[in-house]
Amino acid sequence: MDINDLRSVVTVISMLLFLGLVGWTYARSRKAAFDEAAQLPFQEEVDASPAVRNEGRAS
Repeated sequence: MDINDLRSVVTVISMLLFLGLVGWTYARSRKAAFDEAAQLPFQEEVDASPAVRNEGRAS
């Protein structure tokens, strides 16, 4: 086994991992979780104390 065989094996493994990741990303069973995660930046923080939320406002 020379270096070119090793490079071929690494290329094939990388391609299979990439295709697996693409398949996992576009799987219909993951849609609800990804839709929920996409809305996270638009949700209010519930755990923040009033002092932290009003930090930038003049009293």
